[in-house]
Amino acid sequence: MEEANQCILVVIGATAEGKKELLALTEGFRESEESWKDVLLDLQRRGLTVDPRLAIGDGALGFWKALPQVWGHTRTQRCWVHKTVNVLNKFPKHLQAKAKSALHQIWMASTREHAGQAFEAFLTTYTPKYPKAAECLAKDKKALLAFYDFPAEHWHHIRTTNPIESTFATVRLRTAKTRGCVSRTSILSMVFKLARSAEGHWVKLCGAAQMAKLMHGVPFKNGVEVQKESRQEIAA
Repeated sequence: MEEANQCILVVIGATAEGKKELLALTEGFRESEESWKDVLLDLQRRGLTVDPRLAIGDGALGFWKALPQVWGHTRTQRCWVHKTVNVLNKFPKHLQAKAKSALHQIWMASTREHAGQAFEAFLTTYTPKYPKAAECLAKDKKALLAFYDFPAEHWHHIRTTNPIESTFATVRLRTAKTRGCVSRTSILSMVFKLARSAEGHWVKLCGAAQMAKLMHGVPFKNGVEVQKESRQEIAA
């Protein structure tokens, strides 16, 4: 039972040059708030003292509860791949393809305004007969559309947690075959080695030049940098 409650917590970050790096990999307990807080505090102790601009994750409640306790100004983006799966699971199979297409209309929209229209159209269409599916989507609207306030070149990187998912698909296969044959410490060491090996093949963020602007607080709207004149108008 204790082993079933254990999990591996992983954090991947991006440098100012757009390079993806493995920041943390450790054992946790049911992805709990306490476990995630320990991970984030450890990152802070190791030098990540500036609040990250954006955190992308799945529906792990422990992570989202722990995040503001450590970095209160970090924006949140929910993974569209996980959210899509969660929403579609609440539909009968014969409607899942149609619903999936409607979800794509949201996160593939070129602007937040168009995404909002597609979002409301989805809720209007499916709330009467499939309220659980509609609620599953509606409750995370703000976090699902946060990427529109970041450079368009980054969108396909930050809408999902694909770097982690693709890397650990292989890791899961390896650990599944060795389960019960080695200690948890050995498994954790193996996962770390596999992750570090995969790290060398991670694709650099597109639009790396935009990273410095983000770190200096330059605002973006619908993926485009807000010019100084417009910023002054907004401030006025």
